[in-house]
This record gives sequence, structure tokens and C-alpha cells, in this order.
Amino acid sequence: MKTKTLPLRSGRALTFTALGTGTAPLGNLYNKIEEDTAQATLDAAFAAGSRYFDTAPFYGFGTSERRLGSFWRRKREDALISTKVGRLLKLGERSDSRRTQWFEVPNREVIFDYSYDGVMRSFEASLERVGVNRFDILFCHDIDIFTHKDKDVAMAYTHEFLDGGYRALSELREQGLVDAFGLGVNEWEVCQYVAERVDIDVCLLAGRYTLLEQEALNSFLPLCVERGLGIVIGGPFNSGILATGARPGAHFNYLPAPDDILTRVGRIEAVCERHGVPLVAAALQFPVAHPAVVSVIPGAVTPEEIESGRKAMEAPIPPVLWEELKHEGLLRSDAPVPSI
Repeated sequence: MKTKTLPLRSGRALTFTALGTGTAPLGNLYNKIEEDTAQATLDAAFAAGSRYFDTAPFYGFGTSERRLGSFWRRKREDALISTKVGRLLKLGERSDSRRTQWFEVPNREVIFDYSYDGVMRSFEASLERVGVNRFDILFCHDIDIFTHKDKDVAMAYTHEFLDGGYRALSELREQGLVDAFGLGVNEWEVCQYVAERVDIDVCLLAGRYTLLEQEALNSFLPLCVERGLGIVIGGPFNSGILATGARPGAHFNYLPAPDDILTRVGRIEAVCERHGVPLVAAALQFPVAHPAVVSVIPGAVTPEEIESGRKAMEAPIPPVLWEELKHEGLLRSDAPVPSI
């Protein structure tokens, strides 16, 4: 599998496989996943060549981290692992409104805490759940408007991180307990805001640079190239529609896709069909063509989905497909595209 190397300011470097593995679905996201299926899925990802695995405390209230930990004790060599800080899990009833998001998971109260102490506590708890002594990467999780629903609240949490959590992550990096850190968010704007103020290494951006969205090319991705900031792309299918296509009930950004998105995806599908390319292959391969993007991490819940992703990532795509998408105004003219 193709790899990309991200040089770090410490003089070290991290090598990512272009196709990594996101483990939010293995936290019983939307459906219960049996333990043996979760482990088989992780084994399949490793066998397919994936050497980068991402998790977070929030994914199944520790379920994803524990499952990845069980796998990691068997497969940890020659691979990278990232988790996230910013949410503390405490005993108690879930106070959020997303009670149907996670199924058959521990009953925990989620507390947002981006302070120095909060980040350190989150880090230590994740070490225990995963069963490791360090992480390759830590992401500050969800200091964005998408999560907090209010610009002022999101900005307050951003400054709580800048005033405290950032110092904690810097110390962990200095102590060799992590190699790199940055943000794991749903909006590129907050990544740019933070990157313009402090030194970060890598960001995990859920969506926001996909076949359907390229606004990050305006200012953020050029900044990444200038600063040597790496980008991991999560949600390359915009929560479904770039995998399923423009079908009734298709989802875009976690909601039923509006008519304009259905129409646009239908046109992209038509171009792909003319060139014999699966839509899912174009969706996976497009983001990694950008020089700042080091990996794309779709989620999977079965070994079969892992194998499907591997085949899509390796499927040949003729240059004329990208040329046609640009000619029809379905892809920005300045977007880097894969080469054969």
C-alpha cells in the first residue's frame, strides 16, 4: 500500500499508509457490533496493508479504544495509532441528546474539558483503555461549531485549549509520550485559526475536503503546505452519499441529502460510469492527491468492507476522469488529482 511520510519539527517523521482505518463504527456507532466481528475487521485492515489506526474516548464511550487495544497487543508493530483528548468520561447518565448514536456501550457522562488538567486526565485514561505506554498522535477533539452548535461556545473552548490543553500536549511531545499532535474536528476554519497561532503537527479533518467540498483550497490547505502541517481526512464519503451514490435516503453530513447535493453526486456518478470507475474509488483517491494530505480513514464494520475499501483505493483511474469532472465544474480546477 502507498505511504506518505510527514516530517516533524523534532527531526523525526511519521509514515502513514494512504488508506488508514477509522474506528468510530467499532464503538457501536448506530448499530451494535459483536466483539469477534470488530476484531476480525481490525485484523482485515492490517492484512490489507493499513498501518494507521485512529480512535477516540467518545467512540462508544471507551468501546472503540478498548477494542483497538485488544487488537494492538497483537499487531502494534509497524503501525501508527492516534486518539483524542477534550472529552472526559465519568460515571453517570449520558447528558447529551444523541442517545441513539451509540448502542450497548458503557453508561457514561461526557464532560468537555480542554484545559491542561483535562487533557492530561484524558490522555492517562486513554493509555489505560488502549493498554499502551504512549501514542503516536493526539488530537484535540471537536472544538468546532458543528459540535457545540454555537460560535461563541466553540471559540471559548478553542481558547481554553490554547490557554491550557495546548501546553499539556506540548509537554507530552517534549517528553516523548507522543510524537505529534493537532486537532480532530469537523471544520477546517478552526484548524487554520489554531495553526496561525501555535505550532501543531497534523489535523484530522472530518469531511471538508472531498469530491463534494474543496473550500479548504482557498487558504487552509496552502497554509498546510507552507507550514508542513499534515492532514488526515476522515469522512471521505461525506457520511455516506459518496459511497452509496445519489440514492433515496442517501446521507450527506449525517442528514438526508438535499436535492442539490443529490443532483451533484448524480452528475459525478455519471462521469465515473462513463470511465468505468466506481464512485467510491474516486472518493477515496481524490483527497490523498493533495500534498498536505497524508491519509484517508474511512470507517468499516466488517472485513468485507475493509476489502472493498482496499480495492477502491487501488482501482485504476484514468486522468481523463479528473479532467472531465473539472471541465463540467464538478471539481475545482486548482484541485490536485491523482496521477497514474
